[in-house]
Amino acid sequence: MRTFHHLTHDLPGKPPFVPPASPASEPHRRTRRDHATETAEDYVEAIAELEASRGECRLVELAKRFGVSHVTVNRTVSRLCKEGLAETAPYQPVSLTARGRRLANRCRKRHEVVLQFLVSIGVPAEVAAIDAEGMEHHVSPQTLRRFEAIASEKDAGCN
Repeated sequence: MRTFHHLTHDLPGKPPFVPPASPASEPHRRTRRDHATETAEDYVEAIAELEASRGECRLVELAKRFGVSHVTVNRTVSRLCKEGLAETAPYQPVSLTARGRRLANRCRKRHEVVLQFLVSIGVPAEVAAIDAEGMEHHVSPQTLRRFEAIASEKDAGCN
């Protein structure tokens, strides 16, 4: 019986055959790219919020917020530090670098626009808050601009 392995590996010892990408594959590539940055964006946004509200951000607070283990948070924060988005030391709070803060601000703004748009089209606020959390990572700049324009029109009573 042929398996997927046989479809991607024509000859033993040879690299797998990867067909050329078609234009139809771009949405899938973009979604995978967006998923790859989703966690980092959520974490820098949360770190910024905790720093603003509590004066500092501890790993235990991030674990509670995301409902994950301390080990998971530690690994993610280590990745953020390697990427130059955050700084910490053992048993010390996590803080954002200037680069991390800029990313957090962009993420917060994008989240607010998506949330405002959803509410402006009649999605209940509680549902909009949950939906915006996932959608914000996958909205293109063009779509985001339209969301913002539509939400602004609704707020101004133009529709």
